[in-house]
Amino acid sequence: MSSTIRLTMAQALVRFLAAQYSERDGRRRRFFAGVFGIFGHGNVAGIGQALHQMPDRLQYYQCRNEQAMVHTAAAFAKMSNRLRTFACTTSIGPGATNMVTGAAGATINRLPVLLLPGDIFASRGPAPVLQQLESPQSQDVSVNDCFRPISRYWDRVYRPEQLIAALPEAMRVLTSPADTGAVTLALPQDAQTEAYDYPAALFAERVWTIQRPRGDVETLTRAAAAVRSSRMPLLIAGGGVLYSEASEALRRFAEATGIAVAETQAGKSAMPWDHPLALGAVGVTGTLAANQLAREADLVIGVGTRFSDFTTMSKTAFANPDVRFVTINVSELDAFKHRAIPVIADARAALEELQALVRGYSTGAAYRTTVDARLAAWRAEVDRLYGQRGAAPFAQAEVVGAVNAFARPQDVVVCAAGSLPGDLHKLWRASEPNTYHLEYGYSCMGYEIAGGLGVKMAEPSREVFVMVGDGSYLMMAQEIVTSIQEGVKLVIVLLDSQGFASIGGLSRSIGSEGFGTHYRYRNPATGALDGPPLPVDLAANAESLGALVHRVADRPSLERALESARTADRTTVIYVPVDPMQAVPGYDCWWNVAVAEVSEQEGVRRARRAWEENRRRERPLL
Repeated sequence: MSSTIRLTMAQALVRFLAAQYSERDGRRRRFFAGVFGIFGHGNVAGIGQALHQMPDRLQYYQCRNEQAMVHTAAAFAKMSNRLRTFACTTSIGPGATNMVTGAAGATINRLPVLLLPGDIFASRGPAPVLQQLESPQSQDVSVNDCFRPISRYWDRVYRPEQLIAALPEAMRVLTSPADTGAVTLALPQDAQTEAYDYPAALFAERVWTIQRPRGDVETLTRAAAAVRSSRMPLLIAGGGVLYSEASEALRRFAEATGIAVAETQAGKSAMPWDHPLALGAVGVTGTLAANQLAREADLVIGVGTRFSDFTTMSKTAFANPDVRFVTINVSELDAFKHRAIPVIADARAALEELQALVRGYSTGAAYRTTVDARLAAWRAEVDRLYGQRGAAPFAQAEVVGAVNAFARPQDVVVCAAGSLPGDLHKLWRASEPNTYHLEYGYSCMGYEIAGGLGVKMAEPSREVFVMVGDGSYLMMAQEIVTSIQEGVKLVIVLLDSQGFASIGGLSRSIGSEGFGTHYRYRNPATGALDGPPLPVDLAANAESLGALVHRVADRPSLERALESARTADRTTVIYVPVDPMQAVPGYDCWWNVAVAEVSEQEGVRRARRAWEENRRRERPLL
């Protein structure tokens, strides 16, 4: 007769999570690095008690905001190429719903995170309890139902024995390259504390092998034929290249075929910036070199990309009427887009197989000459933008250039929403894989500092430069405290533009003059927010949270601050005023943001006419 162990549901959960491992290419890793959590009445007596009782099995980490801890877990998973992650626990109520934004970001970015929100009483006896959402249609609903559409797997575990079925399913999804994302196990607060005689086998160490699925031979043969017949091919590297650790295979494929490589936000750093076939960013935030070739390409090979609207420039990027697509992706959803030849496979495996099938093919001399000339022109443009010399308020590109020049090849830059991601995508020169970490699938303001924490926890030996604007900083800066508490040093470059620089620029482009994007007092004379600037001291705020702070006024003081931050013993914030009007231009790009069809404002009418003209370039990629 098999042995059993009597444990509460929460104790069994912690014990199970501590015994899970991932393995790829023969390398084994513990899958859960720990548990982030904030305790309330919905989880303190369950998961809280279990973590307190078993500190040797699973490390507990305190955070300051529930959304932030999901961002930290997602960033950790991304930096670990999805082979490790954290679990996140909250009480029922606002603690749980605070995680919804982070969960959406994890799922959209295909990153594994386990969410363990407390839930209403399974017994229903005390209902309605504090923070319970009552529904007149059903008693089987709580705020945790919000997680259903944004979770790759969702379950409410009413009874302790249901854990036996739920946990393997959760792990199956978390470790799936194609289906991973946020996984939610809603845990009723009374059920967490109930005991059951669990089979001991549930807690045996289990290794989840991350497979490298191979492409279908017939489909690969079709893809190879498409490559061989192309004269102006372009390869677009997405995040899947990095997750599958395929950077070396990508470089070999490019060198063997002579096909130039462009990168999405998620795929940037897949190729060294100075490689002769590295075109850099593509799309709305792309380089001129990449966007020019995208317009001419007769074949686009997408590897590990989901072809978002920023990559396709709202379906205007690929203007060649005869353009065809080959897509390598582990996900069918992504592989079949744009009627591509769908190679459903691991990026590294498929690139190696495709290279063998196209042996002997190479782009022509005219193609190489074109690529060389465009790259030379683009690199000169980056040098120009980086080489600006001035004092505060700086041009944002100059600050990016100073940090880029100071960072070592192995250091990591972290960013998310606003104008910075566009500038970084175009300008940042990444030399090694996984040194460029942008959350841009969800473009979530507030991700930056929490995400930087996750990156540093995954790779403690690397310096992590978090670049964040004042808008995102004001939304979520409190994880500076967590970084101080855990001794996880970050270098935070805080760029203050006195408002929302990115949306301000977008607002001006559609004729609305930056309405609602400046941090200013309300003006009694106009009734609008166009009075004097607000006296918000972000540097003082960072200092109050425990960070070392440097205020910079010119390029030399910025460089000295970076030097000081490198040798500091704790998180350092470098406060840099920037001029939002000194923006990096777009390069042969367009993004579809609809403009009001009728307006009394002439600026809006002009923008609408331009929008209508650009929209004519949109076409279904069939």
